[in-house]
Amino acid sequence: MDMQPSVADAQTRPFNNLLRKMRTADYALVAPHLEVCTLPGGELLYNPGDDVAVVHFPCGPSLASFLIANEDGRDVETILIGREGAVGGVVSQGYLPAYSRITVKFGGPFIRLRVGALEAAKKQSPALRNLFARYADCIVAQLFQSTACNAIHTIEQRAAKWILATMERTGSERVALTHEQLATLLGVGRSYTSRVVQVFKAEGVLETRRGAVLVRDHAALQARACLCNESVKSHFEEVLRGVYPADGIESGR
Repeated sequence: MDMQPSVADAQTRPFNNLLRKMRTADYALVAPHLEVCTLPGGELLYNPGDDVAVVHFPCGPSLASFLIANEDGRDVETILIGREGAVGGVVSQGYLPAYSRITVKFGGPFIRLRVGALEAAKKQSPALRNLFARYADCIVAQLFQSTACNAIHTIEQRAAKWILATMERTGSERVALTHEQLATLLGVGRSYTSRVVQVFKAEGVLETRRGAVLVRDHAALQARACLCNESVKSHFEEVLRGVYPADGIESGR
């Protein structure tokens, strides 16, 4: 379905902060090519080696994730992408294969834009090229931080970090995250994740629901997390001020 919202007011655009960050003239270049869709959790966007032909912009509480397969058969999630960004073909110029698997983590609305249409718009606007280059820098920063985090922080610190990161992007204290999914985020066995969750429950930090966790004490969870989220948010503010989610999704459409 074609989608051509008003280009005059950023708040009338799809609820993706990267799209809303575009200048009016730049957004007008891509608006006729935007397609809205609803994708379910678990939907596969790309496998390694696939031709990246479409950029996906998560909107509102939707999330996408990058997964790397390991020789033991386990997948490890490296970073989550929410309404602050996009996945697939962000800075490519022509054919580039996907390196990792990219899936929908939390289902919901997404905006699709063919890479060819984005590249044509970039050729017309240096400012648009610069915007996506700066966003790519933020993705690299997330990857660097994730690598360091996995090397030096405890499972408890990283579990708290991932839950907080998910809360920030979805704007909800109820996080649709199973023990198995959290284990994939952490790159550990499910038994380790279950023990951490049980500790958090015993301390009154969170409760578990069927297929989800409910955060009861945000400050306590923040105190148990490493500072990796804060480092990433700080870099986003330096490079793309106002793009990283800050105060939930109550202002979205």
